[in-house]
Amino acid sequence: MSLPTAGTGGEVSRFVLPPELEAGSPPEARGLARDEVRLLVSFKEKDGVAHARFTDLPRFLRRGDVLVVNDSATLPAALVARRSDETEVALHLSTRLPAGMWVVEPRNARVEAGETLTLPSGGSVSLLAAYPDSVRLWIARLSLPVPLDAYLARYGRPIAYRYSGGPWPLDAYQTVFARHPGSAEMPSAGRPFSQRVLQALEKRGVLVRPITLHTGVASQDSHERPYEEWYDVPVATAEAVRRTVDEGGRVIAIGTTVVRALESAIDPSGQSIAARGWTDLVISPEHSVRVVHGLLTGFHEPEATHLHMLEAIAGRAHVRRAYRAALDGKYLWHEFGDVHLIL
Repeated sequence: MSLPTAGTGGEVSRFVLPPELEAGSPPEARGLARDEVRLLVSFKEKDGVAHARFTDLPRFLRRGDVLVVNDSATLPAALVARRSDETEVALHLSTRLPAGMWVVEPRNARVEAGETLTLPSGGSVSLLAAYPDSVRLWIARLSLPVPLDAYLARYGRPIAYRYSGGPWPLDAYQTVFARHPGSAEMPSAGRPFSQRVLQALEKRGVLVRPITLHTGVASQDSHERPYEEWYDVPVATAEAVRRTVDEGGRVIAIGTTVVRALESAIDPSGQSIAARGWTDLVISPEHSVRVVHGLLTGFHEPEATHLHMLEAIAGRAHVRRAYRAALDGKYLWHEFGDVHLIL
């Protein structure tokens, strides 16, 4: 384990993640139910931690709290493309734009503006321009012989990275909340939820309300600014958030995507409102959250920009303490790993 020591001026994002703490398969493949992954609970006010299983989640919450979840469904957004010399390129679809345009990531390939990659069954993707402030993303025009959903169902597969083993079916990358297809990668904080956990939350008097935010492809580069994503905070969710705040309850975001959506849908007085559109909001210690009280999230990689959001919610010292506990306790990282509840 390597974390900065207090007083060095180092940030929590500087730590070493041992390879054995990378979850290389879904919990179901490790003999666990989805809701049996481990849960680290950290308490901001007391600066303490508790170790539990995800099935214990309801006992850390109270009547009147509201959990806000992301109901975006994951696309099989990884395709095999070919260059003019027949070289294969792994192509990840990231963000759907208007007028048939996309943000895409040609993985580990040097490409140029104006280049056209061929896709299976007569499809193609034309690379128009580099995405602003990114060294890996491109704005592209996608041309397919059939509608997108049908094409991806036949030729696409879920985006997976070196640590994830597999291949795993698309169902492994969907949450129980998935309703609206559009995410390049799974809103993974919602993955451990099950019907039995939802029933226990309802019995305890905890509300569950949805937003939609379609996630793009992740970056592990701390210098790369999070880019625009499409979101929708519906009227019923905004009303539930306002009522919860007025009545002294807590708004718990299930995932960093939910924080971004909720904090993008705020009126000048700081109250939650219904809104939809594109958000470029970056949440960091310099931009404090206004409606979110707590967060359930996975464990983020060293240098990941998501860690700045955690620091905005809980403070750098508290996040450092929680991550030290996670490393000492051998919690598992990534989308198939364990989860962290900040209260």
